[in-house]
Amino acid sequence: MTDEVLGLLPNDFPDIDDSAFRHTGERTLVLAGGCFWCTEAVYRQLDGVLEVVSGYAGGDADSANYPAVCTGTTRHAEAIRITYDSARIGPATLLKVFFGIAHDPTQLNRQGNDTGTQYRSAVFWQDEQERTLVQEYIERLEQAGAFHRPIVTTLEPLEAFYPAEDHHQDYAARHPDQPYIAAVAQPKVAKVHHYYKHRLKKDI
Repeated sequence: MTDEVLGLLPNDFPDIDDSAFRHTGERTLVLAGGCFWCTEAVYRQLDGVLEVVSGYAGGDADSANYPAVCTGTTRHAEAIRITYDSARIGPATLLKVFFGIAHDPTQLNRQGNDTGTQYRSAVFWQDEQERTLVQEYIERLEQAGAFHRPIVTTLEPLEAFYPAEDHHQDYAARHPDQPYIAAVAQPKVAKVHHYYKHRLKKDI
């Protein structure tokens, strides 16, 4: 995301009350924001995040594979499923990082040079409580002028999440010198280190 898109710095994004989700055990959140290599890399470093799995959401099981999804005709989005300890981190922080650093929510069906509906900005909600929280947060971002362009993130019911092929998991950490990772993922990881230093895992 280019800085000129932002109306506020990521650490100045508004907060939202997520107390109903806190201290309720392990929870999951499914987000789509462009290439899953990059979004996965952003969240793996946050304290309280227990697991991040790259995968596909929004389409059927039969076409939930990388070659098919890349055609942009399967209705899937490249997504990540975040499993988190709700006693240590809540969905409000995860959403703040999602909108402020992990991707550009003002780009429709694309992220940078990656184009197609498989790269759309989406939150796949699991129940009405989660859908309401995300909708309220988007409205709060709009009211706060967090971006200079409208947010186009879709809210879609999560029917299923299909883990991606093994070689896509933890891709950025295993291939730090790959040109795409160096150009797209690493700057986002660095921004998390800068703006959320207090929320990093101790071994980072």
